[in-house]
Amino acid sequence: MPAAPKFLSKIAIIILVIPPLLLPACSNDAVPTSPQVESYTIADSTGDWGFPSPYASYSRGPGYVRMSFVFETLVWKNAAAFVPQLACKWSYNSDDNSYTFELQQNVKWQDGTDFTADDVVFTYNYTKAHPYQWVDNSIVKSAQALDRYTVKLCLGKPYAPFLQNVAGVQPILPKHIWGNVIAPEEFLTPDAVIGTGPYILADYSKARGTYLYKTNDNYYLGKPAVDEIKFVKIAAEMTPAALKKGIVDSAAIPAEVVDDIKAAGFIVISEPPSWNGKLSINFKKEPLSSKKFRQALAYAIDRDALARIVFRGNAVSGSPGMMPSTSLWYNPDTPQYEYDPAKAQELIEGLGYTLQSEYFTKDGQPLKLSLIAAADYKDVGQFIARQLEQVGIDIDFQTLEAKTVDARVGAWDFDLSIYGHGGIFDPSILYRMILGDSFNSARYSQDAELTRLLNAQLSEMNASKRKDMVFRIQELYAEDLPALTLYYPKSHWAHDGSIPLYYTMDGVAVGVPIPLNRMSFVQEK
Repeated sequence: MPAAPKFLSKIAIIILVIPPLLLPACSNDAVPTSPQVESYTIADSTGDWGFPSPYASYSRGPGYVRMSFVFETLVWKNAAAFVPQLACKWSYNSDDNSYTFELQQNVKWQDGTDFTADDVVFTYNYTKAHPYQWVDNSIVKSAQALDRYTVKLCLGKPYAPFLQNVAGVQPILPKHIWGNVIAPEEFLTPDAVIGTGPYILADYSKARGTYLYKTNDNYYLGKPAVDEIKFVKIAAEMTPAALKKGIVDSAAIPAEVVDDIKAAGFIVISEPPSWNGKLSINFKKEPLSSKKFRQALAYAIDRDALARIVFRGNAVSGSPGMMPSTSLWYNPDTPQYEYDPAKAQELIEGLGYTLQSEYFTKDGQPLKLSLIAAADYKDVGQFIARQLEQVGIDIDFQTLEAKTVDARVGAWDFDLSIYGHGGIFDPSILYRMILGDSFNSARYSQDAELTRLLNAQLSEMNASKRKDMVFRIQELYAEDLPALTLYYPKSHWAHDGSIPLYYTMDGVAVGVPIPLNRMSFVQEK
C-alpha cells in the first residue's frame, strides 16, 4: 500500500453531437510507451495553481491539470479519441436518456481501499450538494449502482456533449474519505488528495509555486513511465535558458524562440487556435451598457494589427462570435467589425458624446474608462489602450496580479478587462462563456433568443440542427458584444523527448489546451 502523502510546506486555504462510444471488454494489459524516466521537471511562470484536490485547485486549466495527476474520471481522452479510464466500457440508451458505465475491476484508491460503483454514485450525489466548478451538476438527474462495478447515470434531458463536459471532466471521489466532508474547499489534509490516479502528491508549496508527484506503484494500468514529476516556478523569459541548461524538461515557450529551441535539440509541438484572448466588458455600467457603445469598441480595435504587431504574427485575429475560423462550428457570416475608427466615433457621437480636443465628453464629464489586466497581458493592454484613446476614450490602464483581476471581474468591479480561456472546441463553450457564472464568463442573459438557443443547442442530439443553432448564436453574440474575442494565440510547447507529450483531442477534460495529459506519463494500453 502506498504511503499517505506528506507535505513539507504549510498549506493555506485556497478560495476561490459526440456519439456515445461502445468500447471492447475491460482489459488492463499495459505496454510501456517509453523507457522509464527517473524524474521529469516542468516549468510554469505562474507557479501556484492551488492545492490539487478537486475543490481546492484554482479554477483555470493549469489547476485542473495538476489535480488530474491524482484524480481520474470515468472516461478520458488521448490525442485522437475518448479512451477508457475508471470506466472501461460505456453505452448510451436513448429510451431513458441514460449512460451505463462498466468499471475497471482492479482499481484501488491510493490508501489501498477498493474502488467500486458506490464511489461513482457518491461523487455524482455529492456534487448536487457541493457543485463542482468544472461541471454542471444539474445534468445528471440520478446515479445508480447496478452492481459492484456497473453504474447507470440518468440525465435530466438530452445533453450532446456529455462525455466531453461531464463524464470526461468530473473527478471521482472516494466515498470513504469524502463522505463526511461538509466544506470541500477547506478540505486540505493529506486525505484530500487520495485518488486513483497514476501519481501521489508528495509535496506542494503555495509560497514557492512547486508541486512534486511520486508514482502510485499500485496503479491499475501498471507502473507509470516517470518516477517523479516536478512543477517549478520559472519566469517566462528565463524558460528557454532553463531548458537549454537541463534545469527543466518541458515548458511553454514564446514563438520567437521556437527556431532557437529546435536548434538546441528540443521537440516543439504547436496547437491550432483553441484559446482566446478577450476584452471583457462590464455591460452593467454606463456607457458600456449600450450595445452601440460596445460595437464602437469593436470598430476601434484593429484585431489584425494586434495579432501582427503584438504577437509578431503568432496569433490569429479573433472573431466576435468566439469560435475561430478553423473550427467546424465557425459561422463565416458572423459580424466581424472590421477596423474603422471613424465608425467607432460616429457610434459614440450618436450616444450624445462630443469630441473635444482629444477625448469625448458628455454633460461636462469626460469619457474615461479603466482597463485592467494581468502582467502577462501587458503588451495587449497597452495596444488596446492606445487604440481606444485614438478614437477619443480616455483609458486608465493598470496591470494587476492575475487572481486580483479575476476577483475584480467576478465582482463586476471593473470597466474593461483583458483575460482569456481555452476550450474553444465543442460549442458548449459558448454556453459556459456567455451564460455561465464563472469570472471568465460574460454572464450575459439579456438577450432572450440568445439565451434560448444557448440552452437548446446543448440538448440537440442532431448534429445538423445543432450546427444551425450554433451559427445563429455566433451572430447574436457578435451583435450584442458582451465581450469581444481579440485574438487566438499560436501555442508552442518544448520538451526533451523523453516523454511523448501531445495536445489532447479537444483539450484536456473540458478543453484545457495544455499538452500535459497524464496518459503521456503512463504505460498506456
